[in-house]
Amino acid sequence: MPRPKQRTPQLREHVLSSAVDLLAREGIVGFTARNVAREADTSTPAIYELFGDKGGLVREVFFEGFRLLGEDLDALPTSEDTRADLLRLLEVYREFMRKNPVLTQVMFSRPFSDFDPSRSELEASSSVRTLIIERVGRCIDAGALQGEQTDLAHVFVALTQGLAAAEIAERLGSTQESVDRRWRLAVEGMMHGLSG
Repeated sequence: MPRPKQRTPQLREHVLSSAVDLLAREGIVGFTARNVAREADTSTPAIYELFGDKGGLVREVFFEGFRLLGEDLDALPTSEDTRADLLRLLEVYREFMRKNPVLTQVMFSRPFSDFDPSRSELEASSSVRTLIIERVGRCIDAGALQGEQTDLAHVFVALTQGLAAAEIAERLGSTQESVDRRWRLAVEGMMHGLSG
């Protein structure tokens, strides 16, 4: 029986979710419009009708990655201990990257020639960036950090992404204990150095 040709918002969301799942399982090489269609139980023409082309699909996966990361970070409660709140946020960022290594490649490394985000598309990360800047600002206001909050937020993000990339590539240590110790050393050292 042929599949019904219904290009609904629900189908679009289902295809996008299927694309993220396929990317996690098959990696960059297995991420084709045909494979996404098979994963979503739809047709390849439906993929093109919904997203324009493979670049359009990758673009939406890029946005979806930032939406998912934003949800994880936004779910974190705040407390009176602004330093602990920031450390927890960085840990959740780390966990997101560890659980979604291929998706974070799409978000941060541009592995597809079909998609090179423009400046406006890079604004997809703005909600994540705003949240991190806000948490850093709380630390500054509480006297736990000193400096300009946007500068400090960029430094913490770069540190977290770099350490997570090294961890994913198994270049941060051969045991979980050594990896965790090096994370603590880097993050605590950064916090101490920026505390004034």
